[in-house]
Amino acid sequence: MLLTIATTYRPASDLGYLLHKHPDRCQSFELSFGKVHVFYPEVGAERCSACLLLDVDPIGMVRGRSASASFMLAQYVNDRPYAASSFMSVAIAQVFGSALQGRCKDRPELAGTPIPLEARIDVLPVRGGERFLRNVFEPLGYTVEATRCPLDERFPEWGESPYFAVTIHKTTTLADLLTHLYVLIPVFDNAKHYWIGEDEMEKLLAKGEGWLAGHPEREEITRRYLKFQPSLFREALARLMQEEEPVALEEDERPADRTEVALETPLSLNDQRLGTVVAALRASGAKRVLDLGCGEGKLIRELMKEKQFEEIVGLEVSIRSLEAAQRRLKLERLPTIQAERIRLIHGSLMYRDKRLAGFDAAAVVEVVEHLDPPRLSAFERVLFEFAKPRTVVLTTPNREYNVKWETLAAGRFRHPDHRFEWTRQEFQDWAKGIAGRFGYRVRFMPVGAEEAKVGAPTQMAIFEMVTRGESAIT
Repeated sequence: MLLTIATTYRPASDLGYLLHKHPDRCQSFELSFGKVHVFYPEVGAERCSACLLLDVDPIGMVRGRSASASFMLAQYVNDRPYAASSFMSVAIAQVFGSALQGRCKDRPELAGTPIPLEARIDVLPVRGGERFLRNVFEPLGYTVEATRCPLDERFPEWGESPYFAVTIHKTTTLADLLTHLYVLIPVFDNAKHYWIGEDEMEKLLAKGEGWLAGHPEREEITRRYLKFQPSLFREALARLMQEEEPVALEEDERPADRTEVALETPLSLNDQRLGTVVAALRASGAKRVLDLGCGEGKLIRELMKEKQFEEIVGLEVSIRSLEAAQRRLKLERLPTIQAERIRLIHGSLMYRDKRLAGFDAAAVVEVVEHLDPPRLSAFERVLFEFAKPRTVVLTTPNREYNVKWETLAAGRFRHPDHRFEWTRQEFQDWAKGIAGRFGYRVRFMPVGAEEAKVGAPTQMAIFEMVTRGESAIT
């Protein structure tokens, strides 16, 4: 199992300083699963390459462990000694630990300097093929060369193997290159040789800081890294999504929110919106209500004033917002009977959650416009197919009304985090499609002062579940 790292930075021999391994010596290290050797096949002013060679001991790897595989010999007969895997990641961390952390005693300025680097893995299992390989590396700025290794040249009818000889190139810091390899090698292999727990999730979040949150394959990377453990995956993804949000201030509202607030305050639009939503929920007869994407708890505070609502649950992906909601609602100061009505839970709107089932109604206030198309599609199923409350009250901005705000430039959205803003027709087409797919009927209401040509600033849809024998009416 071989990893080669090379550079053409001049003098290229400085790679030895960055790796903390002398180019003139071959060094060997004992690890729990075998030996690791570091050596330099070429050292010069113009090019230098260093190799990390793993000699995995398949017997020592399982010594002392009980056989649990259905095929007991699988512990001894497998590709682990020959293909890059989580063993390689452990070796990187153990042998190149200082370089992985971006430390270099003799060349500290070089450790933080992007230099031309090349990494080659001779046998990398890629469960998902070359497309997945490129979808992971290329968004990080790497040039990728991949050659599929034959399963057996003597028997072409056996088909293609999942193994690739992979070379990646990029001008970057050595620490970043090693970090990406450390995280992604087990992701491509889609397996790990050790137990996955919360510490592994924390490791992923630490090593993924600055690049994983915005990666287009972040969900698949996270899912594979955590070996498909749903609870860890959901928590890790929720925390990654927080990285996309602006840092919270001491006050409840972030700077990005102030653009929208400044536009809407003269119309008292937020108050009108909350009042209209509460009225719709009250009219539905609901007693158990969800506030999905509850933010800092503004709607929950209004719902608490209505005795009709016996249980109010707010779900939010942002820990900071939940903490702000806790402060805003002052739950710890409420009488016990009042406090027992309210529950704040951490979770994502992207994933099926048993805690959301069985409610009379759900409010989704100014949330959907923050979702890009794949997330919106997932949210639709989470809410209307799986949670399936009897009533859903949903609001979103009306893009047509934006022309009424002189301070809002043409074509700009009201909030920098909005992924879209619908016209009235677009919103109605979407809502009617949802109603038809999931067994609801839907009606529409304007929120705020309505203008003849552009409508109201906010548009609202009220979805009501169709009972057996009824037909959907829009």
